[in-house]
Amino acid sequence: MAKFIIEGGHRLSGEIVPQGAKNEALEVISAVLLSAEPVTISNIPEILDVKNLIELLKGMGVKVVRHEKGTYTFQADEVDTDYIETEEFVQKCARLRGSVMVVGPLLGRFGHAWFAKPGGDKIGRRRVDTHLDGMVKLGAKMDYDGTRRAFHLTSDGRLTGRYMLLDEASVTGTANIVMAAVLARGTTTIYNAACEPYVQQLCRMLNKMGAFIDGVGSNLLRVHGVEALHGTSHRILPDMIEVGSFIGMAALNQSEITIKDVNYRELGIIPDQFRRLGVQLEQRGDDIYVPAQDCYEIDSFLDGSIMTIADAPWPGLTPDLLSVMLVVATQCKGSVLIHQKMFESRLFFVDKLIDMGAQIILCDPHRAVVIGHDHRITLKASRMVSPDIRAGIAMLIAAMSARGTSTIENIEQIDRGYENIEGRLNALGAKITRE
Repeated sequence: MAKFIIEGGHRLSGEIVPQGAKNEALEVISAVLLSAEPVTISNIPEILDVKNLIELLKGMGVKVVRHEKGTYTFQADEVDTDYIETEEFVQKCARLRGSVMVVGPLLGRFGHAWFAKPGGDKIGRRRVDTHLDGMVKLGAKMDYDGTRRAFHLTSDGRLTGRYMLLDEASVTGTANIVMAAVLARGTTTIYNAACEPYVQQLCRMLNKMGAFIDGVGSNLLRVHGVEALHGTSHRILPDMIEVGSFIGMAALNQSEITIKDVNYRELGIIPDQFRRLGVQLEQRGDDIYVPAQDCYEIDSFLDGSIMTIADAPWPGLTPDLLSVMLVVATQCKGSVLIHQKMFESRLFFVDKLIDMGAQIILCDPHRAVVIGHDHRITLKASRMVSPDIRAGIAMLIAAMSARGTSTIENIEQIDRGYENIEGRLNALGAKITRE
């Protein structure tokens, strides 16, 4: 396994451009399976999870042409429908979290798909009920294969649209159901749909391909089924999680940086949540300027009670940024309660931060109280192992501000979500070595 060696204490300066959004990429790349015509997608982040999904599509018979860095054309005109029934394919899907996104397109266009127990981060139980319940409501038959540890979904003909109220506003669940429904008979109404920018982008791309989806941007989507989809071109949004990570890095290191081309209007509440931690960032056109500050003071609520920062469905705060905000808070002035509602294991990395000298009380698997040091006590270097993408980047941010040299192992987890992160941060003045 590779590891990072981080020499802490170096302030950052300069400009950085966020990569394309990982979560959007996994959805729109999977959507190419819905058409036999070429689909060109640009601003694709060339990270491990995305590369693995592209390799999965190639194995299915999808033609893939890389024009330049981040720009690919996909054509799914000769999909090997026999291969997607094999145990080899199911096992490959089980090792890749993003593979769940191919289920809707395969079921909608070809009438059969395997839904393997998803791999990915070790951050707690990931429910797939919303996906499967939606597919069954569209008319799919579902059987569980204990040997393959996977669900087999089949349809005798075209799926049939219907009304459904999702049990949770699942981003991937909504995307999967939408992709299954675009080729179904009639209209599918999805209430309590996720409305994150990633889902909006998927719907816009599908509409350009000839789908008929209205309500985009709301939690009530109507998908009017069509006979077939054609090709198109699509550009992926900047990754809001990277944007938030870079804001956190600047704040924890009391640094001045500019984050370029962030598509500010799609960031939602993220900038304001960092302002609650005392980070006085500025919007400059479509860039974010983070000035160097001596002190970052955490707000309190109007009645004087301790600030709570919690994840919530869009337009609330994405849970993927809570790990970063927690680390930033360790050096702010004041206290804050971080409430991670979605995954019960995502906060367990805080014991490493406590070893580094942070003052954190882990109340339970979902809540942690952070008492900020106000940069009076510097974090100490440590040796850590990254358990997942977001904890990994949070550890990297902590190590960059720590006194001494830290080591982070299992950085393949970080590579799954961040492209050439050490090279891009070293260009800002960080001292990170990959071994």
